Amino acid sequence: MSEQFIIEYCYTFQSGAIKKFTMALDRATLALQVDKSITAPPWALLNHTKCKICPLDEKEHAYCPVALNFADIVEQFKDMVSYENVDVVVTTEDRTYSKATSLQLGLSPLIGIIMATSGCPIMDHLKPMVRFHLPFASLTETSFRMASMYLMAQYFQKQGGKSPAWTLDGLADIYAQVGIVNRDFALRLRDAAKKDANVNALVNLDCFAQMVPLDA
Repeated sequence: MSEQFIIEYCYTFQSGAIKKFTMALDRATLALQVDKSITAPPWALLNHTKCKICPLDEKEHAYCPVALNFADIVEQFKDMVSYENVDVVVTTEDRTYSKATSLQLGLSPLIGIIMATSGCPIMDHLKPMVRFHLPFASLTETSFRMASMYLMAQYFQKQGGKSPAWTLDGLADIYAQVGIVNRDFALRLRDAAKKDANVNALVNLDCFAQMVPLDA
């Protein structure tokens, strides 16, 4: 079995243009593997509209890890509008998903992968969700998956001799922090893109994140 877990996103536009993105994840850690030769843009610097709750030290991390991994995709969609129609096909090891949707809704799950697997200490909480990635999920599906993952984590905490937390209060705390990161990161994207596809995709993702604890 390969050491990498691959998720591919393919966007087909009404003009016939096609954009493909291959997310290669370390199978053991789910860390996103990226091309290190890509030139980092100024808006990716850690101190550029740094998230209020970011625990990273600028002396050790010159760049925001999420911004660094997201830079290439931002560049390719910076001149596109969020309401443009697109056909999206998502291919994983287990199955293929497809949907005709707006660009902002088609980009949101791709952004979610990058946010969770780039090494951001806050977004790391969501990393296990990526292994069972479900693009275009409904609020109910996402709530069920997130609550299941959280409670499974508590089970392993107990198995390891630690104190589990069987209520979902901790899950609400996680999503509260995720919401702060989403909203602060959107400020970066406003400096990176001329049009709104990237920003609105993240805004859509954040709205979803805010609703999950309420639904749970």
